This record gives sequence, C-alpha cells and structure tokens, in this order.
Amino acid sequence: MGNKKTLLTYKGLQDYENELQELKVVRRKEVAQKIKEAREQGDLSENAEYDAAKDEQRDIEARIEELEAILKNVEVVVEDEVDLDAISVGCQVKILDCDYNDELEYKIVGSTEANSLKGKISNESPVGKALIGAKVGDVVNVETQAGVIKYKVLEIQRSND
Repeated sequence: MGNKKTLLTYKGLQDYENELQELKVVRRKEVAQKIKEAREQGDLSENAEYDAAKDEQRDIEARIEELEAILKNVEVVVEDEVDLDAISVGCQVKILDCDYNDELEYKIVGSTEANSLKGKISNESPVGKALIGAKVGDVVNVETQAGVIKYKVLEIQRSND
C-alpha cells in the first residue's frame, strides 16, 4: 500500500474499526480455544480440526494486518462538509445513462469501501473517476471495454447513511 492515503467515509471508518475490534477481542479467543481443544485430541499430524483452526487463525491474523494497514493511513471524508457543487468522495449522485435513458444512483466512496451491490462505487473506478469534479447538468464520458458510455449528472447530494 505504501503511503497512499485510504479515503473512507465516517461510516466506513466505524465499520473497519468495529471489524478490527471483533477480530482482535472475540475471534482470536475463539480460534485459540479451537486450537487448544484440537491439541487435546492427541496426534496433530492427522487432525483436521487442528488444521482448520490454524487456517482460520492465519486468515484472521492476515485480515487484522490488512485492517491495521488501512486504518494507519486513513483520511476520513466528512460527509457533512462535502461541497455539493461538484461530485467528490462522500457524495450521493443520481446520473442518467444517456444510451439507455436509465437513471442510476451511486455513492462515491474510497476504493476499500466500494461495493457495487450496495450502490457504492470507488472514486478510482472508471465511472467514479469520470464523475469526480462533474457538476449537475454535465455529461461525462466513461471509457469501458464495450466503448464510451455517456452519463448526465442529474443530482448531487449528501449521503444518507
């Protein structure tokens, strides 16, 4: 990750902090208990429970490390202070797909918070990149593998979550 700042909304920051706390306080103890119980069963060379618990422990420690790295270089976007004149991280936007006359709504977030199924797109994605800085009424062109897609910005507002 280097020294690249991770952009997060306040909700995203809380979610990551809560996940980290859960992993460190609850999940570590649970896995340690599983390992202890598996060890008490004797021979570890053919002990599936022990192997599974060690794999789970490895996954938890890797996720803790990942979360700590994210949180170490975080920059929180204060959504109440987001400028609504132009699209930026933390905005909720309504856009029109000019080709299909279809209205879409997205929240622009940092790359670690992106989740297209929840309508959260990264400021680093092709659509997010094209929308950053656009104003209501602007038409932006997004380069995709299928060609250029045109979106018209209909509305910019503060996020509602």
